[in-house]
Amino acid sequence: MATILIVDDDAALSEVLAETVRSLGHEARTAASGPEALAALARGPTDGVLLDLRLPGMDGLPLLERIRARAGAPPVAVLTAHATATNTIEAMRLGAFDHLTKPIGRADLARLLSEMLAAKAGLGPLRTESRPVEFIGSSEAMRKIQKTIGMVADSGATVFIQGETGTGKELVARAIHDHGRRRAKPFVAVNCAAIPAELWESELFGHLRGSFTGAHADRQGAFQEADGGTLFLDEIGDMPLSLQPKILRALQERVITPIGGKPVPVDVRVISATNQDLSERVREGAFREDLFYRLHVLPIHLPPLRERIADILPLAEHFLAPAGKWLGPDAAARLIQHRWRGNVRELRNVLERAAVLVRGEKITASDLDLNSEEASPTSFDWPEENLPAAIARLEELLIRRALGKSGGNRAEAARALGIHRQLLYTKMRRYGLCPSEGKPEEAEGGG
Repeated sequence: MATILIVDDDAALSEVLAETVRSLGHEARTAASGPEALAALARGPTDGVLLDLRLPGMDGLPLLERIRARAGAPPVAVLTAHATATNTIEAMRLGAFDHLTKPIGRADLARLLSEMLAAKAGLGPLRTESRPVEFIGSSEAMRKIQKTIGMVADSGATVFIQGETGTGKELVARAIHDHGRRRAKPFVAVNCAAIPAELWESELFGHLRGSFTGAHADRQGAFQEADGGTLFLDEIGDMPLSLQPKILRALQERVITPIGGKPVPVDVRVISATNQDLSERVREGAFREDLFYRLHVLPIHLPPLRERIADILPLAEHFLAPAGKWLGPDAAARLIQHRWRGNVRELRNVLERAAVLVRGEKITASDLDLNSEEASPTSFDWPEENLPAAIARLEELLIRRALGKSGGNRAEAARALGIHRQLLYTKMRRYGLCPSEGKPEEAEGGG
């Protein structure tokens, strides 16, 4: 029997979790704040912690850091109703075993506890401090990416990001850099597909004045510019075969040789990305196998937008916000139906175009200029597990908009939505839109 500490200031939810933990054969203890949790850990052995992020006084992330810094720290799983990309990445970087959204079912809790207890001996404290990055996406697929970013950020190992064009590979690379130990040092991005063949070596390794015709001054290459920080090699699959041995040497020995110069040591973390199948390129003889495995230490697969449709509306809102525009219901539904072969980049272009050309604040489906052949649900296999989340996100978007236009008057918002105000209040509670204090009737106004 294991001892599980539940840290949550919601007494009712805490007790429900405690009862479930006991029904699974474990001992459950509870704490309603950070100091109470630390005191409980000091009183005796604890095998696992279930931690809420929003706590009075000491918030969840600082508490997580304090817990993970303890000798023999137990595994900590974060359970929150307010998951964001930033707190997901930070929690994983600080050593959380997992980061899950509430509510959590009995089967999922049983699996979580089993995995936590099995892995207990291998967990250790991690470092802190980071600045948040803007990372839009709350689908299950993107939450997995965010967790991975948090776990690999402080590592110095090379990262390999694979994904279709427009999925946001550079954004992932920047998030890894911004949340890691090297964040105070440069992040240098090189587009391998845009470098002329004759400039490759100079671009990456630099050159000395006079080393070739046209070399009128010394020039640092990308490796030296990124010294101490991160070098992002985008579209690495387009790198010429002749240069690949030098890249392999730089990765293995952390030494580069500028054209016309002597070897120079560099301290660089390399993150590479491609939209190609590099294993196929290796089989074709177009990419070195040894370099492929040297780059492929920490692989991250970035899913296309069509496999994470729950992210479409949050991204759309984000892109429209600077222009003060908003989506009508028909436009939101149209965005969800589109195939998005160009992924997030295509979505951004569509919305920026609409924001410029539409005079009013509301964007309708007819404003989006999308190919109707790209919008047939009957010819497009949506991932079924993502569809409910996308529908719920659309409903939440409409409720937020109605509340905003009514100044928070729920009766007026319910009339605008065409539903009973009690049903609106139920939905508000579902999406965490209710104030923490007061009764449902207080903000409804007359009528």
